[in-house]
Parts: sequence; C-alpha cells; structure tokens
Amino acid sequence: MISRYLFLSAILLVMIFSCHKVETPFRTENLIPWSIVAFDKLERTPSERVAMIKNLGFSQYAFGGRKKHVETMVDELNIAKSEGIKISAVWLYINNKDTLTALKRANEMVFESLKVTELSTQIWVGIDAEFFEGLSESQSLKKAQDMISYLSEKAQKVNCKIALYNHGGWFGDPKNQLEIMKRLPQYDIGIIYNFHHSHEQLDTYRSIIKQIIPFLWCVNLNGMKKEGPKIITIGQGNLEKRMIKILLEKGYKGPFGILGHVNGEDVEFTLQKNLTGLQSLSLTN
Repeated sequence: MISRYLFLSAILLVMIFSCHKVETPFRTENLIPWSIVAFDKLERTPSERVAMIKNLGFSQYAFGGRKKHVETMVDELNIAKSEGIKISAVWLYINNKDTLTALKRANEMVFESLKVTELSTQIWVGIDAEFFEGLSESQSLKKAQDMISYLSEKAQKVNCKIALYNHGGWFGDPKNQLEIMKRLPQYDIGIIYNFHHSHEQLDTYRSIIKQIIPFLWCVNLNGMKKEGPKIITIGQGNLEKRMIKILLEKGYKGPFGILGHVNGEDVEFTLQKNLTGLQSLSLTN
C-alpha cells in the first residue's frame, strides 16, 4: 500500500511540473531590443525595422531615434501594432533647449505621436549633463524635480509613465534619481538601469541595485569590463555575468534590454551577437 502511494505521489509530481513552464530570465518574451533605430547602418524604414524584429523572434522593442526618426514615429507605432509587436518604451532626451513651458520640437512630437496612436507605454527619460551645469546639488535637484514633474503630467495625459534613465552626468547617478522620486511620490516613476552607463558605479554596484530594485522597470545589458570600452558584446566582458547574478539574487524579475548600439553596424547583426552571447552565459556557476 505504501509503495503504491509513493508511486502515485511521484506520478502526480511529474504531472504538476510538466504542466508548468520553467521561465528563464532570458526567454525571448522578456527581452527588449533597444538602440536599434539611430544606430542602424542600413537605416531601415519603420516597416523594415518591424519585420526585422519579427524575424528575430522578438515580440517587442523600445523606440528611440533622431528627429528624422521621430517624424515617422506615428507610422512606426501603427505598423508595429498591426504586426502584433509591442512598443515597450519610447525615448525622450532633455537638454537646455527644453523648458517647463515648451519642449524642443522633437520631444513635443514624441508626445503628439503617443496621443495620436493612443499608445500606453513607458517614456525613458535621459537628461544631458549641461542641463545642470553651474548648479549646486540642491539647485540641480530642484531643476530635475521640476522637469520630471512637468514630464509626468504630460505623460499622464497620454496614459504613459516616466522612467529615469542613467545616461551619465548628474541625472544618471541612481542616488540622485532616487532623491528625485522621493520628492515626487504622487507619480508612478520607474528606473531604467543601463550596464553601458554604469562603469563609474561598478565598485558600488551591489549597493546600488539593492536600493533601486523596487523601482527597476528594465535593465539594459552589455558586456562589461572595468577598463571599458563602453560597448562590448554580451559574453565578451568579465563582469556582466556577476552583475546579472546580483540582479537575480536581489529578486529582479523584469525585462532585459538587448542593445543594437554599435556605430556603423547592421543592428540585426549586433542583436544576434548579443543574443548569442547572452545565451552563452551560465548563471549556475
């Protein structure tokens, strides 16, 4: 009787586990191609870019480009939607041409495109270092707070949310981003953390992740060496594996960005290299 009970229990366990898909952090649906518009040597059209994403097996990507790309943003968002491809985020870069009364034309066009297409998504915001030039710490914090508040109000009107992107400089420091968010509790604001903009933070990386992980919406991956260069294919650095393992140990379950960020290279080739490198990483040892 006991043997029969154990046998039936074993069969039940097999059935339970076979019915549950084992999810890995690098499954395709959890990957977001990024930096694939402005850095594409082939300068693909919106329809060609969406086709490339589908051919590579992705279900989503983040949109960000120069003014000429923003001019066709409505077409691109509509094509992506018609092909069942999700636009997970759009890029917004703030500099001294942007004020609290009017953003530069390219940035206003981003919001106009989101309104026209009714796309509800994340808006990844980077702010140029010169935006804070000559300011004290408190002045920088106030200026950043005011701008992020202004952008958050604009984002709410088009059913989107703002995420702070570590693009270097004062604004790219996660401790400053956390302070900005602390001052704006009325908004749902996230953080986008980029390995390729984190070389100056490697010594405090574990502490940074511990602090930002409750607000972390996406992590954009890159091969990493302390001495650089800035952009390396995933799997060809000596630090990215450890950095990813720390993220997972701290409980990160969000998406990962895969870069197409190489000047003068076909982004499809770049994405394929990074995918191959990512799959080569063994996180169990």
